[in-house]
Amino acid sequence: MATKKSASTKPAPGGKPLVIVESPAKARTIGKILGSAYRIEASIGHIRDLPANAEEVPAAIKKEKWGRLGIDVEHDFKPVYVVPKQKRDQIKKLKDALSEASELFLATDEDREGESISWHLLQELKPKVAIKRLVFHEITEEALKEALANPRDVDNDLVEAQETRRIVDRLYGYSVSPLLWKKIKPRLSAGRVQSVAVRLIVEREKERMRFRAADYYDLVGTFEAKGQTPFDATLQSVGGRRIAQGKDFEPDTGKLKTGKEAPLHLRQNDADELVARLRGKPAKVESVDSKPYVERPSPPFTTSTLQQEAGRKMRFAAQRTMRAAQRLYENGFITYMRTDSTNLSNEAIEAARAHIATSFGREHLPADPRTYKTKVRNAQEAHEAIRPAGSRFKHPRELPDTVSDDEKRIYELIWQRTIACQMKDAQGQRTSVVLGIADARFQATGKTIEFPGFRLAYIEDTDDAEAAVAEAERILPSVKIGESVDTKELKALGHTTQPPARLTEATLVKELEARGIGRPSTYASIIETILSRDYVFKKGTALVPTFTAFAVTNLLGGHLPHLVDYDFTAKMESDLDVIANGDAKRLDYLQHFYNGNGAPGLKPTLVKVDGEIDPRVVCGIKLGDHDGTLVEVRVGRYGPFLSRGDVRASVPDETPPDELTLERALELLAKGAEGPKSLGNHPESGLPVYVKNGRFGPYLQLGEATGDEKPKMASLLAGMTPETIDLATALQVLSLPRALGEKASEDGKTEKVIAANGRFGPYIKWGKETRSIPAGESPIAITLERALELLAQPKRGRGAGARAEPKVLKDLGMKDGKLAIRVLDGRYGAYVSDGTTNATVPKDEALETLTLARALELLDARAARGPVKKKTTRRRAKANA
Repeated sequence: MATKKSASTKPAPGGKPLVIVESPAKARTIGKILGSAYRIEASIGHIRDLPANAEEVPAAIKKEKWGRLGIDVEHDFKPVYVVPKQKRDQIKKLKDALSEASELFLATDEDREGESISWHLLQELKPKVAIKRLVFHEITEEALKEALANPRDVDNDLVEAQETRRIVDRLYGYSVSPLLWKKIKPRLSAGRVQSVAVRLIVEREKERMRFRAADYYDLVGTFEAKGQTPFDATLQSVGGRRIAQGKDFEPDTGKLKTGKEAPLHLRQNDADELVARLRGKPAKVESVDSKPYVERPSPPFTTSTLQQEAGRKMRFAAQRTMRAAQRLYENGFITYMRTDSTNLSNEAIEAARAHIATSFGREHLPADPRTYKTKVRNAQEAHEAIRPAGSRFKHPRELPDTVSDDEKRIYELIWQRTIACQMKDAQGQRTSVVLGIADARFQATGKTIEFPGFRLAYIEDTDDAEAAVAEAERILPSVKIGESVDTKELKALGHTTQPPARLTEATLVKELEARGIGRPSTYASIIETILSRDYVFKKGTALVPTFTAFAVTNLLGGHLPHLVDYDFTAKMESDLDVIANGDAKRLDYLQHFYNGNGAPGLKPTLVKVDGEIDPRVVCGIKLGDHDGTLVEVRVGRYGPFLSRGDVRASVPDETPPDELTLERALELLAKGAEGPKSLGNHPESGLPVYVKNGRFGPYLQLGEATGDEKPKMASLLAGMTPETIDLATALQVLSLPRALGEKASEDGKTEKVIAANGRFGPYIKWGKETRSIPAGESPIAITLERALELLAQPKRGRGAGARAEPKVLKDLGMKDGKLAIRVLDGRYGAYVSDGTTNATVPKDEALETLTLARALELLDARAARGPVKKKTTRRRAKANA
């Protein structure tokens, strides 16, 4: 679309020009640069969207068949947009500001999402003044001046592509999710990229479940040439046959791969015999090979590679990385952080080369600037790579104290990578020495760095630990062919093959990007979604799928395979790019996707498969057969359980699927078949007292279930086990809550002091006051005297209530010279407050580095969401019910 240019960067006569951006932080940074001649306001994200729930669906379309979708699938897929309640005040504020403005500048982000936000602002605000779209990839004075001098129109092709993506995602999610509710269990969700990401994680877990370990041995010798430092070498061959390594074994069988030149599989006895045969014999140098090598720097960061490297180097989750990068961009420290391009502007290249010349010396500066071409499928080359902002890169040491620790670490990573990508290659020598003892051949490898080049600024991490060790610098002694060296020691080392590593956030991002699935800018939110939906949980940094994820993948892969097909999903991204380029129309694509065109569309396909899907099949994960009976995990409405014929057993929450072997399943089923353990009968009621195992752990039960009446149940207290608990202790636990005595309040009213065990552990209750019982103390043994001591202490943690004054953790300063901004200790963790609005501090943000600017950003975002809706919490259903 043609670009409009203005003759001057000065505002038009009359009122001030209004500049609208997405976030308050971005508005503050731009405001500092443009000054008082402009009014800067924030939309605070999207101002409107498709209806999020039934309450937001307009009354006029509620009776329509497509009303729940919010998309008129019968008339050109027209979307129905609504302004959420929490955004109405902000819209009013923007309209008021616009009524006084001389012109409107839309300065939302330069990607499709930003273009869409600008379009929605125009649709909702309906401006009557001149409209200009400002695009810049960094918030600096030079970039803003350039944008003001060269405004353009809103790019309708980009808007079309973004709207198509939004509609496809809604059609996919709102059409497929109900099928999951019906066939698997309620409250599940499907998504265009989300479901494919889950499939990748499940497929990796299936590989681990199929994996069979193999044991193998090799020898490591310590050798010493006369007058030189000892060095190690590893056995490579015996009698001309290569020694088998881990890669030589079939992962699914644990057996040696077959081939023309099968390697020699050394077992422990073989290795020990070889050590005995070769020990003490001198080795002869048979070859010395030294070759030069060149190591080139990595390209500057894209969104994806930044997420990957921050995950590897700093163990940052993708969301944490993007949050820090967002703040760095909005405060003018880096260029736009949502990009899949590795291009650098001339300005950036000159800034990097200037720094290299002054800080590292011209000997580390290549004669010509380095250029990089993006290798990722569907890359958008229009943007720049992520780099420090400006024509002179601010050194990490120059960042102000207001920048948080996370932001400083991410900035340093970006700064180092940008500088390194314009430096000379690292150079050195790789040396290989082969030693012979009888018919055995040992090899030692070394690496020397002769010219460090870019390594002075930055070294990329690797996902492969063995490769990292192999690439470490190692100097071998100077030896000659034919020279004899002493064999100081020989050791047989045993190894076991390892299953393929689970995906981490970093490797999942890498996998999605390599396959061209989704956009890197959305990966962080997708990972958050699959974690929050309990499709995946974390074990360390690894992403482990739940059995529910298996069931969903079984259903989609078995009956809607194209929706989770890797190539199909990647092609959708290409199709959306064609729309963004103006070479295809949204309506044609949506008709084909939803109704079909030659091939069945989403709607007719869902109608067809609904009657074909057997919930028993898709919800079963086979573990094997035992005595001719199938043993499987089944996913039920209340979670997974084991099944063998008529025998059932609970599966503990967050059990890694690859650890639930057939043998382990049979153990759990045997325990389940034993039935509950009877401790005896209640002395007064005569009811039996049982110890049972449920989905959430062991618990006690008094009596049997009769009709609609449920027996009394109680979880075991800390330190208790089903094997050691006796009847007397069980009766004490079942007697909870327990009255300890009475305490009078200041107004003379007397209330009971009670000891109880709740969802969050044991506690004391007196009227509306509660206190947690410290670890190591028990509600069945605590005395009234001790309970009164606890009640006399200040309220801490969960359930602080109105009576307890929250503890001030940190004073951050004043807002507008009037309101004190403080960090307080709340019942759900730390939060910032200005006395009126409270905003939670994200768990991954260190309080020590929390700044006033960041606190104001959190408060602005919270205020924009409107008041908290009161809702009744539905208690987690007990597995033992």
